[in-house]
Amino acid sequence: MFKNVFRSDFLIRTAHVILTWVITLILFLHDTDLRRQRENGELMQPVVFSLLVLLSVMLYFTVSLMDPGFVLSDSVKYAQGSGEELEEMIPQNPIPRLRRCGYCLLQQQPMRAKHCQACKHCVRRFDHHCPWIENCVGERNHRCFIIYLAVQLLALLWALQIAWSGFHSSGTWKLWLIVNGFLLAALCVVGVLSLVVVLLLGCHLYLISINSTTWEFMSRHRISYLKSYSDEENPFDRGILCNLWDFFCMCRTVVWEQVYYRGSHNHV
Repeated sequence: MFKNVFRSDFLIRTAHVILTWVITLILFLHDTDLRRQRENGELMQPVVFSLLVLLSVMLYFTVSLMDPGFVLSDSVKYAQGSGEELEEMIPQNPIPRLRRCGYCLLQQQPMRAKHCQACKHCVRRFDHHCPWIENCVGERNHRCFIIYLAVQLLALLWALQIAWSGFHSSGTWKLWLIVNGFLLAALCVVGVLSLVVVLLLGCHLYLISINSTTWEFMSRHRISYLKSYSDEENPFDRGILCNLWDFFCMCRTVVWEQVYYRGSHNHV
């Protein structure tokens, strides 16, 4: 029982919530713009900031607990027939043979799927396993992950501005550290997290614009269906606008074998 309660995913999610609200509490209790506005009866910005932080926490749990696109077992997949798993008959000749997963024992692993050792499942359009959310980022939760990063970045940048507004000069450095110690610690944590989120969001937006994943970008020379392409070529790339539209606006499961066939046909 205690082993289940104190699993790593539970501890990480709990740490995320505690850290988020501790920093928020510091910003409200210190002599920052938030506190001054609250004391003056100007509640608009404190309320909006609190709602933004709450939204970021809700998105965190949504992405963390959401099915990233776990591949159904062969028995379930074929029992469903021609549902979302099998939309159409796909020409087979130009397409590398579908792989068999040695961990899940799937006879046909869908293209762009990869087995995650941490989640113990194959994940559709696998991007990466994120230790901060303790979940994979895949076809079904990648869009929510990007939205979460954007909201988190907005909250962090706003928190930076609020924290900076709370610093006040004192007679000596020792006295200044005593007065501003907690706020300085919060500023450092928020600053580091902001940098990480900026880099992560920027990298993901770039990969989305070329219709690639982190796994494919980092390991393309070891992936069977990408070996025949140069580093500048991508059979799934349909152009920046189409890639962005497909990622943010299309909500169906994609049969990547079809997209690959069209891309390889154009390549030839």
